[in-house]
Amino acid sequence: MKKRTIFVAGKNIFQKENMKRVLLLVSCISMAGAVMAQQYQPQGYSDERTKGMATEMTELYAPQPPKVTPGDIQRNTAPSDAIVLFDGKNLDAWRSDRGDAGWKVNPDGTMTVNKRAGDIITRESFGDFQLHIEWMVPEEIHGSGQGRGNSGVYLQDRYELQVLDSYENETYVNGQAGSIYKQSAPLVNPCRKPGEWNVYDIIYTAPTFKADGTYRTRPVVTVLFNGVLVQNATTIIGTTEYIGLPKFGAHGDGPIRLQSHGDRSEPISYRNIWIRKL
Repeated sequence: MKKRTIFVAGKNIFQKENMKRVLLLVSCISMAGAVMAQQYQPQGYSDERTKGMATEMTELYAPQPPKVTPGDIQRNTAPSDAIVLFDGKNLDAWRSDRGDAGWKVNPDGTMTVNKRAGDIITRESFGDFQLHIEWMVPEEIHGSGQGRGNSGVYLQDRYELQVLDSYENETYVNGQAGSIYKQSAPLVNPCRKPGEWNVYDIIYTAPTFKADGTYRTRPVVTVLFNGVLVQNATTIIGTTEYIGLPKFGAHGDGPIRLQSHGDRSEPISYRNIWIRKL
C-alpha cells in the first residue's frame, strides 16, 4: 500500500511536469504566431490608423452597379444586357468564311451543323466576355473517339473549347469535351448522354501583347460545363493547333467561331447562345 502511494505521487509529479512543458510550448507557439501575424499584415495596416473609425467609414454606396434582369431559365432567355447570338429564329448574327451562314435553323428553335457549309462566325468581334452556349449530340450518334459528335467553340477565332460526345467515349483527355483543345484537360467529365443538352458558361479574359507581338498577358478562361467547373482560370498557352505546339501573334478583338468538323458522325445542334461584353 505504501509503495503504491509513492508510485501515484510520482506519477502526479510527472504529469504536472509534462503539463508545464505543454503550457510552455503552447505559449511559445502563440507568441510565434503573433509575431508572424504582425510580419504578414497587409501593407499600410495599423491598429493606430483604425482607432476611432465607425463602421460606415468602410461602407461604399456609389457608384451603384448597373441593374441587369437575369434571363428566364424556363424560357431560355438571355440577361437584359446580353447580345443574343442565336435565339432560334435566324442566323443574322452569323456568317461563314464564304458569305452567309449556311447551317440549318430547325422548327424547334435549334440550329444544326451543316458540314458542307463549313464553320460559322459571329459578325461582331469581342474582347473580354461571358458566353453562354448550349449543344447536343444526337441520340443516334455513331463513331468513336474524335469522330463522335465533334465540334468546337473558338474564342476570338483562335482558342478552341472542345465540343464532343464524352459521355462514354474514350479519347485523349485534352481533346474531350470541356478541354482547351490539345492544351488543358477538364477537371472532371460532366458530359450528358447523347440526346440531352449540354451547357457551357464561359468567362474569358483576352490577352494583351508587347510591341514585338509576344504575350504580355495570356488569355485566361473559366468554364462551367453543365454547372460544373472544368476550367478554373486556365491560362491558354497560345492558338489552337491540330498538329504542333500553340503559336502566338498579336491580335485585337475577335469573333466566336463554331466548328463544322469533318468527321462522319451525325452533326450536333446548338441553341440559346448569348454573350455579354465585360
